[in-house]
Amino acid sequence: MPDWGDLQVDQLRYMAREHGPEIAYRDLDAQTAITFREWDDRSNQMGRALVDAGIAPGDRVSIYLPSDQALRWIVAYAAVHKAGAVVVPTNTRLSVPEVATILGHAEVSTVITGAELLDTALAVQAEVPSIRFIVSADSTSTAGVIDYDEFLAADASDRQVPRALDDLADIMYTSGTTGLPKGVAVRHRNVAMIPNHEPAWTGSGWIHGAPMFTFAGIAFIYNPMKMGLVGLYLPKFDAARWFDLVATERPTMAFLVPAMAELLVAHPRFAEPDLSSLASISIGSAPLAPQTLLTLQARLPDATVSNSYGMTEAGPAYIVMPKDEVTKRIGSVGKPIGPMQLKIVREDDTECDSREVGELLTKMEGAQREYYKDADATASTWTVDGWLRSGDLAYLDEDGFLYIAGRKKDMIIRGGHNVYPTDIEAVLLEHSDVQEAAVVGIPHPVLGEDIAAHVVLRDGVDLDTATLLAFCAERLADYKRPRELHFVAELPRNATGKVMKHKLTSA
Repeated sequence: MPDWGDLQVDQLRYMAREHGPEIAYRDLDAQTAITFREWDDRSNQMGRALVDAGIAPGDRVSIYLPSDQALRWIVAYAAVHKAGAVVVPTNTRLSVPEVATILGHAEVSTVITGAELLDTALAVQAEVPSIRFIVSADSTSTAGVIDYDEFLAADASDRQVPRALDDLADIMYTSGTTGLPKGVAVRHRNVAMIPNHEPAWTGSGWIHGAPMFTFAGIAFIYNPMKMGLVGLYLPKFDAARWFDLVATERPTMAFLVPAMAELLVAHPRFAEPDLSSLASISIGSAPLAPQTLLTLQARLPDATVSNSYGMTEAGPAYIVMPKDEVTKRIGSVGKPIGPMQLKIVREDDTECDSREVGELLTKMEGAQREYYKDADATASTWTVDGWLRSGDLAYLDEDGFLYIAGRKKDMIIRGGHNVYPTDIEAVLLEHSDVQEAAVVGIPHPVLGEDIAAHVVLRDGVDLDTATLLAFCAERLADYKRPRELHFVAELPRNATGKVMKHKLTSA
């Protein structure tokens, strides 16, 4: 067996040595690919160039590349770690002030970007004095900008600035669905769910489309190789194209966010394509309607279809649903895997009984994270004995299976009744004409809060408010029924597919 190193890039070094000519990643839109040897060599070149340009151990480096440059993204990610620096994955959908706030907080030293984002990066540099230079792919000659290809002209021999397990690896800024993003400090000791090992190489594929700068996207960089799989990256999701790619590429694994799953289930071709190669579909990043999961499972009876649960703050800790329990535990996201612990607590931190809703707390011994340069937020989110307050409302059944009821801040208190938006959303999604739904609380002078539902209808249907409210009345207690119902063209979502409920207002 190999003598494994402790860093994630040590897995890449092993794969380059043992499986160098094998394809590691493919960009399915650009129809480009990179082998393990090319990935290792290019990241060695870029890592060396970063050090030669003055990047010191612990310096922060923003990777600000769009999804259609996924192969450059993974090269840059490995290169920054080889240089001993810290990756700051940067959301390409943010405005100049938002990016400047994040990169200023992280005190980023350089930005790795591309031509289409270069103007934004230069505008951010003008606002963030710590940014010394910019590396840009496909750049023109611009002062203070180094062309990406110049960074690939250095020596390709192995390069690794020494790093300890407690050194920072990444700073992952949260999605900010309820407020300003916070930087989650990810150390080399807690960056990975799957440890470095010698995989049984199959060459089969794992199709994935989450943006690389997200928690799900970062996990997609090294995990496919550790499972003996090729990363099949789809920068722009389209349901019809996804069906075609699964039928032709024959991947064994797929990752979806709930919005993608809803689009697949609603598509008129849902029953047609050959999806039999899929052995596992993992759905994550946001709650999923139970009916959607059941529909997918029925379509793929031989595959494991699971709505997993995880969060950036929790690190390499996941909760997954065993295949044989999916139809028995409707709405559950499963049980924790690995050393992860969880409990449900009341406001006074006493543990809840079975099926009693409270806040979900998780714990991962030896892999705790914290907020970067934010001691107050860290203290309010992690307890002194290492429990992470998720902010999610949940309950456990008698066998320890977890059910997510919604965000703590999303809970609606209507006339003294606690109402969980996910309960109402699940009912709305049972209606055959409804494609998406989001429920929020609205002020009420007597009840304190009332309930508003925002609904996206399937294409070509005509559904009126009275009919849908009557549908809800048959399935919900009177205090859970929406009092306002708004049909909208789309729901506001962040890059990970989560609905930004703070942007929903009553009409």
